[in-house]
Amino acid sequence: MVALSTHPLASGTRLIGDKLANMAWGLLFLLALVAGFGFLMLYSAAGGDWRPWALPQIMRFGAGVLLFLAIAVINIRHVHRWAYVIYAGALALLVAMEIPGVSGVGVQRWIQVTLGGMKFQFQPSELMKFAVVLALARYYHSLALNVARRWTSLPVPLFLILLPSVLVVRQPDLGTGLLMVAGGIALMFLAGVRKRWFIAGFSAVVGMAPVVWYALLPYQRERVLTFLNPNLDPLGAGYHIQQSKIALGSGAVWGKGLFNGTQSQLNFLPEKHTDFIFTMLAEELGLIGALGLILLYCFIVLYGVGVASRASSQFGRLLALGIVSTFFLYVFSNIAMVTGLIPVVGLPLPLVSFGGTAMVTLMMAFGLLASVHVHRDTEVPRHTTGRTFGA
Repeated sequence: MVALSTHPLASGTRLIGDKLANMAWGLLFLLALVAGFGFLMLYSAAGGDWRPWALPQIMRFGAGVLLFLAIAVINIRHVHRWAYVIYAGALALLVAMEIPGVSGVGVQRWIQVTLGGMKFQFQPSELMKFAVVLALARYYHSLALNVARRWTSLPVPLFLILLPSVLVVRQPDLGTGLLMVAGGIALMFLAGVRKRWFIAGFSAVVGMAPVVWYALLPYQRERVLTFLNPNLDPLGAGYHIQQSKIALGSGAVWGKGLFNGTQSQLNFLPEKHTDFIFTMLAEELGLIGALGLILLYCFIVLYGVGVASRASSQFGRLLALGIVSTFFLYVFSNIAMVTGLIPVVGLPLPLVSFGGTAMVTLMMAFGLLASVHVHRDTEVPRHTTGRTFGA
């Protein structure tokens, strides 16, 4: 008779219990606090009604928490093994978008799936931005530092970044495509690629600026011109940013209070529950509320950097840094957009803006970050090319 302590089921249960005991509960707590800001603002945006936006968002966050915990207990070696497969799957979904999908705001960004008579919409680009991080982390994990610095190591990561980015821009979704490139380049820098290659790339982009300008769609050019001169068309292309600035200023230090924001509650502020939700928060909760949310975002980024610093493997370090870098870029871009520091590019505020795919995929990505934390002492085998790091 097999003793209970040696039974495979008991061993597996004990193993999962140990992993849950070492879970990144602090990270999950910070994510819940940020999401709480979102629930509150969605409740206010609907005029005190939970049903339109807040309740669905709470349910999505709940599903995201379950995925977070499920992914966190997966051994980091398995994540490494399946990194390219996940990338290929996300890329296949983007390619499928070339076949007409579900239209949203005049673009093709969603795939519609019907399960049990219920229709679900999924945005592949949200999954792709973290799949790129996974693929790059695995690629650079297999290289010695001296090899990663050579120009011969550049074609593969550039291909991994640019191929999905081009497909996303074609949807068209210029903002997500550009940030996908920025996140990938940030990870290349963290992996040790020489600075001169970034300088050369930046110079090439500057030289291509006229070509890029004429390749932009009319509404994209209009956004850039409006950014340079918001008063150019205050009732048309400049309306969004003008109303956003009015709302930001009127909130002052302490805000006007929930349901009392004139720009948001009287519907002067467009997309108040999605892209411009930070503006609504600043109007109703003031500078104090806005800084409080930004501080929580900073804590999440610092937590991720701490996880990366304690990881035993290069794959774990790069995966953690790639996730928090991508997260930071989206937070920064949304806040910079609504405050007029960059052109309006239509990006949601992570964990706060209303949106199902963005919420669930972000929680999955943070589940990967938690997996790096839980398995921080786990070595990930790598087949290096060239000398090792310690050589």
